[in-house]
Amino acid sequence: MRRFVIGQAKNLIDQTRRQHHHHHKNLRLLSLLPPFSAASDSIPVSSSRLLSSSSEMSASDSSSSLPVTLDSINPKVLKCEYAVRGEIVNIAQRLQEELKTNKDAYPFDEIIYCNIGNPQSLGQQPITFFREVLALCSHTALLDESATHGLFSADSIERAWKILDQIPGKATGAYSHSQGIKGLRDAIAAGIEARDGFPADPNDIFMTDGASPGVHMMMQLLISSEKDGILCPIPQYPLYSASIALHGGSLVPYYLDEASGWGLEISELKKQLEDARSKGITVRALAVINPGNPTGQVLAEENQRDIVDFCKQEGLVILADEVYQENVYVPDKKFHSFKKVARSMGYGEKDISLVSFQSISKGYYGECGKRGGYMEVTGFTSDVREQIYKVASVNLCSNISGQILASLVMSPPKPGDDSYDSYIAEKEGILSSLAKRAKTLEEALNKLEGVTCNRAEGAMYLFPCIKLPQKAIAAAEAAKTVPDAFYCKRLLNATGIVVVPGSGFRQVPGTWHFRCTILPQEDKIPAIVNRLTEFHKSFMDEYRD
Repeated sequence: MRRFVIGQAKNLIDQTRRQHHHHHKNLRLLSLLPPFSAASDSIPVSSSRLLSSSSEMSASDSSSSLPVTLDSINPKVLKCEYAVRGEIVNIAQRLQEELKTNKDAYPFDEIIYCNIGNPQSLGQQPITFFREVLALCSHTALLDESATHGLFSADSIERAWKILDQIPGKATGAYSHSQGIKGLRDAIAAGIEARDGFPADPNDIFMTDGASPGVHMMMQLLISSEKDGILCPIPQYPLYSASIALHGGSLVPYYLDEASGWGLEISELKKQLEDARSKGITVRALAVINPGNPTGQVLAEENQRDIVDFCKQEGLVILADEVYQENVYVPDKKFHSFKKVARSMGYGEKDISLVSFQSISKGYYGECGKRGGYMEVTGFTSDVREQIYKVASVNLCSNISGQILASLVMSPPKPGDDSYDSYIAEKEGILSSLAKRAKTLEEALNKLEGVTCNRAEGAMYLFPCIKLPQKAIAAAEAAKTVPDAFYCKRLLNATGIVVVPGSGFRQVPGTWHFRCTILPQEDKIPAIVNRLTEFHKSFMDEYRD
């Protein structure tokens, strides 16, 4: 049936192309469609091709009376930037398409995407227990088949039944409560309580499609004009600058200290807060990412206590991005949630406002495409919570598969369960491999001329500093690009390795960095190191002062 439908669609498009052969505008639009394949019902169109065609249309059809132009769209959208999927990724996608048709087009045979924390795209396997439960919940008829007991673990079958019993009509394709399915929020709250040793209320949990929608929701709540500011770490994950820009607020930067392992100094927070207030900005919240992205540091508990005290004294909401809480690779550091720290200091619901974000995209699970996560909202009055619920309701609910996985992440198999041994083996295998990869890349980067890289204590990234020759900086200026982006483009074209310029995360003026994930599989790391080392030597020789 699928082949028949695809064939009919192809015939229709071919007929349309013939009918409009002389109408080049329509032909230009149709040419964006790649050839159909009976083996696939998807239509992949790279963003670089779309961008290219759009620019061609605007240039050739400048007299067009189309109602939407760059001058007429919301200026906040123009101001918003998201470097993780920016220009360099578009170039990489174009190169990837060219390699499909000409394997000898470049001095490499594949594109290695080290630009984004997308583990499964680089070969990481999903956790078996999580996927078994999800499969059984998604296709409930399997639970009635006798063969299922030979294919699925006993505890995955038991967990699937437990989850389905909490869903009206066992309908995983139906909308849920806007905060998420109550039984799944119960499981998450129990997981938080087990992690922190302090009570958690399922009514404080708002389930989201990954952590990002929760961040956007809080920005909507806190920002009413450019006079509202959010303290953000620099370097920062571009979600924060993008969300603040889209909602019309002001990003108030606080700089992490690279020399002390990306330390967060309270004196820097005070300085930036006072500076913002002197400009008439009302600072509403402090965003803190722990473990850090892109910087990979893990905050010490004592440092977290100082941060909590600072926010309490200054009346700031803590926005705690804790999506990498499972990704800690060094024995002298441990993850502590900000909620645990605040409660251990004696601060309760009426003392401090705190929003914690978690996601199924990171950790050892890496379920980015399933889009699951939650935010735990504490320290808000009931009337404000009603407004948060209203905003959540506008989106109806997060997707059910993501909700199920979020509950599993916070309530995995326990000792004695049928899946426990295999689950622990998979989890520890992934995390230990990530630690090895981080160390190998860190050591390789520190051997490069003019490159220094702090250790990767956690998260999924390294953020090395590059001291570029003045000639390279001049060449970048001549090419009308920033120096670290110039370096990253050259790296891509020479090696096929995709990294993100530090300028996309913001950085101390006059310094240059790039962010590289540690996610390529272990067997690919030596080749990445070799390619990077050879390129860097060549680049430095070419532009040596």
